Amino acid sequence: MKVLVVGNGGREHALCWKLAQSPRADIVFCAPGNAGTATETGLPIQNVDIPATDTARLVAFAKDNEIGLTVVGPEAPLVAGLVDALEAAGLRAFGPSRAAAELEGSKVFCKELLRHGDIPTGDFHTFRTGEEATTFLNERESQPLVLKADGLAAGKGVIVCGSRDEALDAVQRIAGDKEFGAAGNRLLIEERLHGQEVSILAITDGKSIIALPAAQDHKPAYDGDQGPNTGGMGAYCPAPIVDDALLRRVEEEILVPTVHHMKRKRRPFRGVLYAGLMLTKQGPKVLEYNVRFGDPECQPVLMRLKSDLLDVLEATADGRLDEAPRLEWDPRPAVCVVMASEGYPGSYEKGHVISGLDQAANVPNVKVFHAGTASIDGDVVNVGGRVLGVTAIGDTVPAAKLSAYTAVKAIRWRGAWCRKDIADKAVSVDKVVVKDERTRFG
Repeated sequence: MKVLVVGNGGREHALCWKLAQSPRADIVFCAPGNAGTATETGLPIQNVDIPATDTARLVAFAKDNEIGLTVVGPEAPLVAGLVDALEAAGLRAFGPSRAAAELEGSKVFCKELLRHGDIPTGDFHTFRTGEEATTFLNERESQPLVLKADGLAAGKGVIVCGSRDEALDAVQRIAGDKEFGAAGNRLLIEERLHGQEVSILAITDGKSIIALPAAQDHKPAYDGDQGPNTGGMGAYCPAPIVDDALLRRVEEEILVPTVHHMKRKRRPFRGVLYAGLMLTKQGPKVLEYNVRFGDPECQPVLMRLKSDLLDVLEATADGRLDEAPRLEWDPRPAVCVVMASEGYPGSYEKGHVISGLDQAANVPNVKVFHAGTASIDGDVVNVGGRVLGVTAIGDTVPAAKLSAYTAVKAIRWRGAWCRKDIADKAVSVDKVVVKDERTRFG
């Protein structure tokens, strides 16, 4: 089978790497891909120079090359309706429709669905103008709040505020300065939840759900969870804080009701349902939903997956997930450390030559997934904010972390940096076994 993966980040490199290992994958095309997908050795992966947002050319390429399955990685083409266009052309695709992808495309839509579906989440208010939001804040006591731009903002449209003054400044940034562009045409003010954040990704065809092992992402830019939010500075899997009982609770109280409610709204969901959760004293609550594999969560999750990913994604696209083989996992934990360009998540310089990739790849149990990279005149250079996802697997979390940071130390480019505390939240895990949790409903 010929497979097409759409996107150019670390998530897409990881998807290509895992899908190409399937004995049924004759070739995996990546559009547009990056320097990592372009230089994979021993696997049938090939870049295609088509942007992830060029729906017409992607559909034409899939038709002309008889692509058996297209896997859409990033949120933007999903929200724009790429899956709809592929299916309208008689092609199979893994990912939600445009209508279902609004679960990530609009935070207002997401929160209102959670409220109407009686799915646990924080209290919230929505506003169409900065003036309305400012009046709301000035009429209330100063308190910790979270402000969010409604639309897609590459993971950066969330501002955690400790006081009214900080919240008023966030309103100005979102609604006044349009720091996040059109994503800030509407904004939300939410209560600030307290606890540990976890990411639970589930694959669903709208009738069955397979919850994947929980992961923990690191959104703030700097050590100790300080600084502005990013798209994610690292992740590890599994998250020891989530045991089987809690995972089952999340399925029953959050995932299944969400899929049911989407079906009732005539927006049936198929693909990856990614729940960003806060584990509060009252139980898990939804912070937000994404409608695709997380980045960087995808990297350590797929590092541990022993099953054929192509079988699972194809079964999902066909609506027969209940027939897919049970997932098998490497019992060892995995840790991903993101290396970023200087200045990220703000402005940053591009085009610096990256060295040490071969040395890093030679560290045992390590895989370097490329994100913001390109090949120019034979050199690999940085072209994005998040550049590499250095991922390692080990017998324990500390062992995996040590391998990942050993590889990180081998890699250099001007301005390269990373958080130094990825996975410190995790306790040492020895041979953690995560079951394949599958729920059939509807």
